[in-house]
Formats: sequence, structure tokens, C-alpha cells
Amino acid sequence: MNSRKLIAIGEALIDFIPSAKGVAFDDVGSFFPAVGGAPANVCGAFSRLGGNSVFLTQLGDDPFGHKIERYLGKTGIDTSYISFTDKANTALAFVSLDKDGDRTFSFYRNPSADMLYDESQVPSDAFEDAFALHFCSVSLGDFPMKNAHVKAIEYAKAKGSLISFDPNLRFPLWKSAAALKAAVEEFLPYADILKISDEELEFITGTDEIEKALPVLFNGNVKLILYTCGKKGAFAYTRNAKGHCGVLPGDVVDTTGAGDASIGSFLWKLNEYGVTRENINDLTSERLDEALLFMSEYCTISVGAKGAIPSYPTLKELEERYKK
Repeated sequence: MNSRKLIAIGEALIDFIPSAKGVAFDDVGSFFPAVGGAPANVCGAFSRLGGNSVFLTQLGDDPFGHKIERYLGKTGIDTSYISFTDKANTALAFVSLDKDGDRTFSFYRNPSADMLYDESQVPSDAFEDAFALHFCSVSLGDFPMKNAHVKAIEYAKAKGSLISFDPNLRFPLWKSAAALKAAVEEFLPYADILKISDEELEFITGTDEIEKALPVLFNGNVKLILYTCGKKGAFAYTRNAKGHCGVLPGDVVDTTGAGDASIGSFLWKLNEYGVTRENINDLTSERLDEALLFMSEYCTISVGAKGAIPSYPTLKELEERYKK
């Protein structure tokens, strides 16, 4: 097991998952709380697989904030750098699910505690022996957390860590689509690894065809692109190689956190391979295929249960499910 750690920065919140899927938001009878937030979920997947992860965020000094910190700690995530504040509450998100398990969100986050986390709170010592820094676009709005991301990227680069970016577009959280696109375009060139879905491709690149989009996405430092495309499976691209894995059979109960499970498990596999910023371009198509299969197996288990981190399997559970 590789001892290098994954660091993620950004939002943590409580997802309120509906008691039934396939019904309109107005008709949901009840919700149950689940710890969520994409960067936290990615750490959760990495840790559930046995990896070391550190999460950087700020929570409200309220029952929800302390619930999140306790839960992430039980998952195996290093929560020692999480801050608490009484200046804002912990973020909440109410979710509704259609018959296929796909989601719509209603956010309570204006502002939330995570948004007020600033660059002075980013701990430089957390980046020792860091394999990668992962982040998303939710926390890149015009508030202090954006500057904290810039500082974290600076620390990670100084240590030679990989930078992983999942735009993870959440339009309701932005004043305009243009502001969201500008934030993605600003931070995308910092990334060594970019995770993008078929639903996000055209908005970010102007085309819905991945092969045409690659010249746009291989921008700045970008060296590896993980492209997830629903029922068509997933692709991985470097400038030298291409990998693919189709969708594996399994029931879909809830897709909450599925994208985070994909990048979290994919990063775990890259870490096991000993991938660094210097050798990432040496990944072969066979290695990419293998990593994508591992990721697909992981996500197939995840979408078969409710919630994000609670649905993530351990490495042992994954191996038992997919014994050859």
C-alpha cells in the first residue's frame, strides 16, 4: 500500500437524501441526512480503499458541522486540519432523485462556513508527502475559499504533488453560467489531472465530442483527462495513450457521489502505480484500461446503495464482489 496521501480542499455539507426516487421535489415525504460535499467524498473513497487522505475545509460550529467532522474521521480521513467557525452555518443540500437515480439539488449556502475559509488557514505542513491535491469548482466563487485554493495549489506544486481538478458543475450556486465558466477556465490550466463528464463537456469546451474537445482540455499543465460518459462508460487520455472501460452491470439506487467515487478510486489506483508529475505521461493504454476497470467496479457498487461515502466499498469488499 502506497503511503503517499491525497489532500482535498473545498466544501463539506449534509446531503438530505429523499426517501423515494422518481417523485418531484414537492412530493418527497422525508429526507435522511448523509455527509457529502465532493472533495470530502473523494477523500472518503481514497480512505475507504486504505489510502491516506487529508481534508481541508471549514465547518460551522453547529451540530451538522460536528457530525461531518466525526463521520469523516470514522471513515479514516485525517480531519485534524478542519476549522470551525461561528460566523456561518454548515452548508446543507436537499436532493431529489428521478427514476434513474439522477439528482436535482436545493442548496442552503449563502454564505456557509466553508466559503469563509481563507488562505491564511491553509496549513503548509499538511502537504508533506502528498501524492496529489484535489479540488472542484463549487468553492471557486468570489469568496475567501477561492484564495485558499490558490494557496493550496501553490503549496502542492512546491512539494511536487499532482493537481487534480473535477469541475463538478453546480449551476444553482453561481450568479451566472458565465461566472462559473470563467472560474473553470481560470483553474483548469493548474491541473495535471482533469476529470470531466459528458454532461459538462460542451459547456466547458464548446463541443460535445470528446476527441474534438481534447485540444481545448490539454491546456496549461493538463497531462491526463478522465472522461466519464454515463452508459458509454469512461475514457482516459494522456497525450500518448488512451484507455476505455464500459459500464458494468448493476442496479442503480442513487448516483449521489458517483462522480466523486470515480475520481477518488482512480486517483487511488494511480497512487498505487506510483504515478508522479514526472512520469504520468508514461502511463500505457493497458495501465489506463486497468485503472478504468477498477474505477468502474468501484462505482458500480457505489450507485447500488444510498448516499455518497456510506455507499463506498472498502478494497476487501471490492475484491470479494469482483473475484475473477
